[in-house]
Amino acid sequence: MIKGRWLWIVSVLLVPLMLLACATPDVSLPETKPGTVIPPAKFEVPEKSATFSSADAIRQFESQVPNRYLIGPGDKLTVIVAGRTELSGQHTVGPDGNITLPFAGTVKLLDKDRDQAADIIKQALSRFYLDVYITVRIDEYTSNRIVVLGRVEHPGVVHFEDNPSLIEVLSRAGGFPIMRPEQVLTRCAVMRGNQILWMDLKRLLNGDLSLNIRLKRNDIIYIPDAYDTSVYVLGEVSRPGVYRLTPKMSFLDALGQAGGPSLRANTDEIRIIRLSQGLSKVVALDTVLTPGQEPNVALEEGDIVYVPRSGIATVGYWLSQINPFTMLLSIQSIAANASGP
Repeated sequence: MIKGRWLWIVSVLLVPLMLLACATPDVSLPETKPGTVIPPAKFEVPEKSATFSSADAIRQFESQVPNRYLIGPGDKLTVIVAGRTELSGQHTVGPDGNITLPFAGTVKLLDKDRDQAADIIKQALSRFYLDVYITVRIDEYTSNRIVVLGRVEHPGVVHFEDNPSLIEVLSRAGGFPIMRPEQVLTRCAVMRGNQILWMDLKRLLNGDLSLNIRLKRNDIIYIPDAYDTSVYVLGEVSRPGVYRLTPKMSFLDALGQAGGPSLRANTDEIRIIRLSQGLSKVVALDTVLTPGQEPNVALEEGDIVYVPRSGIATVGYWLSQINPFTMLLSIQSIAANASGP
């Protein structure tokens, strides 16, 4: 009689768990509310090279850099007029690019090299003097400055005596000593007027000197945080969290950095969400790993990789949390009470 009651009690405990295991709810995403716009089913795979500027754009950008130093505001010049000490002397170029000469008055030298400046001064003085010979010397190169912003040790204005290269600017601004994870140099923006270049610093630091472009006065360099370019891996993975987006980062790269799917993961319904474009795509891990099948999707900034939990794994998880000795004692207690007088 007692043995039969034991069998009945065990069956009562196991049947609900078996029914729960058979039910596999869709936990990947909440139900769509009425009136909600459903994102398009098509998930475009981005071009991996689109993150950075093309080689043609880089060449065109660098071609704008002059070969000679051009005079600008703040530069200190010495004008030497042969045989006429009263006309010779040092001048500071004003914010408007002008200097003031005796008798000749205001002379504009903005964006002129030394030889051009000497010719302009000669023409200005030739109205008052015959056979003048002019020499211009630059004593202080003040106007040739680059502005560096973002994750560098010394952001701000950096002065150069010539047109510096990108590596020279980053070295002067303290961009290479990597003190914190967010300072990992992967890309930078170079802005000039209404133009902007996105440079692949990883390639540059690995020896691709075609990216070591020369810069010109008043260029702006911006180094973003590594965390400014992030992807999110959530759900049933070993290490869910925020991960830095690296050049050519793929869906499998992000999943691998997060430690891969856990034992409770539903790897047939991994979802990739691109909020910026309203796109959502369900990916089966086995399909991605099969050669010649669905492509390994390249990720963009802000993408979310969500790995759902399977229904069977949910039941298995709760069963794994139950101490078998505690279960046995509970069943014995129930059996004892049931077999009482």
